[in-house]
Amino acid sequence: MKTIDPVTLAVIQNGLQQVCNEMDMAFVRAAFSPVIAEGLDRSDGIYHRSTGELIAQGELGLPIFVGTMQFSTRAVIDRAKTVDDGDIFILNDPYLGGTHLMDVKFVKPFFYKGELFAWLSNTGHWPDTGGMVPGGFSAKATEVEQEGLRLPPVKLFKKGVIDDEILSIILSNIRIADQRIGDIRAQAAALEIGERRLTALLERYGADTVEQAIGLLKQGASQQMRAKIATIPDGEYRSTTIVDSDGVIDAPLEINLIIRKHGEELEFDLSESSPPCRGPMNSVIATTKSAIYLAIKHIFPEVPINAGTFEPLNIPVPANTFLDAKYPRPVSGCAAEVSQRIAEAVFLALAEALPDRLFAAPAGTSGNLAIGGSDPETGNSFVMYIVTGGGYGGSAELDGISNGCSTIGIAKTPPIEILEQRFPVLFKEFSIAEGSAGAGRQRGGFGVRYAVALRRGEARASFVMDHGRVGPPGILGGDPGQPNRIEIFQSGRKVIPLHLSKDQDIEMHAGDVIRVQTPGGGGYGPRSDRSSLLIQRDKQYGYGESSSLDPFGDDVKKQHAAE
Repeated sequence: MKTIDPVTLAVIQNGLQQVCNEMDMAFVRAAFSPVIAEGLDRSDGIYHRSTGELIAQGELGLPIFVGTMQFSTRAVIDRAKTVDDGDIFILNDPYLGGTHLMDVKFVKPFFYKGELFAWLSNTGHWPDTGGMVPGGFSAKATEVEQEGLRLPPVKLFKKGVIDDEILSIILSNIRIADQRIGDIRAQAAALEIGERRLTALLERYGADTVEQAIGLLKQGASQQMRAKIATIPDGEYRSTTIVDSDGVIDAPLEINLIIRKHGEELEFDLSESSPPCRGPMNSVIATTKSAIYLAIKHIFPEVPINAGTFEPLNIPVPANTFLDAKYPRPVSGCAAEVSQRIAEAVFLALAEALPDRLFAAPAGTSGNLAIGGSDPETGNSFVMYIVTGGGYGGSAELDGISNGCSTIGIAKTPPIEILEQRFPVLFKEFSIAEGSAGAGRQRGGFGVRYAVALRRGEARASFVMDHGRVGPPGILGGDPGQPNRIEIFQSGRKVIPLHLSKDQDIEMHAGDVIRVQTPGGGGYGPRSDRSSLLIQRDKQYGYGESSSLDPFGDDVKKQHAAE
């Protein structure tokens, strides 16, 4: 076989990446739901025809899906009895390489000249998949059936034609079903775009050349990751992070991590973590592994991403812990929250070994909030789901970013103007949470403070967040950031959730308000080492320092009194 020259290899690598990027953009532009169209909670990729291994993934997709879509694609490969051109499988089963039920996967075989060449897969966060609460983020579920409709791999499209019977089963079991068809069509269209673009790439370079390039790119990514790992001194590195509670039992869950570094490989031992929990903060193994993948990619971002990137990472299954969820354990918080505690554990464990590459803990919560009800003005049902940003941790050279997206992805809060247009809500406040950052030589970034009111009718609110018990820790002497904080105002009465960051089925009437402050990032290095120029700059901008005071402040209390 002809050897591929470096220039051609680089062009094919970028070509595969561009195929995925175009799928991402097509999905966003065609999607109906604001969480996809504006919040960007989705991802697209190309996967190996027989192993399901990652070949390429869009730069605009959520990193947490990097690993999980490998496992879900493999589940389709293992269970597909027949595969035809134009088929699209749908699945969201968490135990078959998934995350939570709202992350719905489409998996499509890609044929070139009559032969199966690869699989095209994508994930989109649907605003609702049924279950006991609108939006799917049940804080008190004790079994997965309470969280929504669970789909094994089934053909939603057969030879390019949608199966109306399967579609009717899906739509009969979810809320605002009439709006989901727009997301379904968008998700399928993104894969069709991928088909056309990948076909063009194969036509230009030939299937054999592209196949060879894929193998070389995998080998190269593995070699680069091994070279990066080799810079870490051999030894054991430990850390502990906590999840506030499981939503059912008001007690923290521990993630105890031991990283063993030897030569050019890393082993991640999570076996000493808390046992399986009753509530929805269990993590399926695909999400647990993907959280470690994305954490290492954060540390070594220059390594290209494909299956080879993960080869030097050994992750034994942490059996009998809440990080290896088995049916019927509830899992709605695994991808959005638990995965971020796992990534945080990796960052903290390696901070002293790689002080120039690591950073203090980021906010580490997606801030999942869902409000669902019926709008009396239009007569239509609605489910509003939003995520929110928080502070990033300080690093060796820079303060943390304020209102950055979560550790696991690029998903962001949809513009509040669009939310107010689409749903009967009013945002009374949306601002930077000054004073929420952890102090340090380089301080953390600031979280976000917002207040959302129901304008009319009645609704139910549910939220699954984290870092409400303790704030994101600093490193190398830095202070922690402020923790997450939620307050609910019902008819002038203030309620603080028992579990601090998790609750469900909160009755909302017109005028009721939910106020949230997301965590600030941890500080890097002792606050006494901070430059006087940086201190002066913060004072000039009115940022202030992290403190133990009520994060909502006296001015907000006065506003509540006035309301």
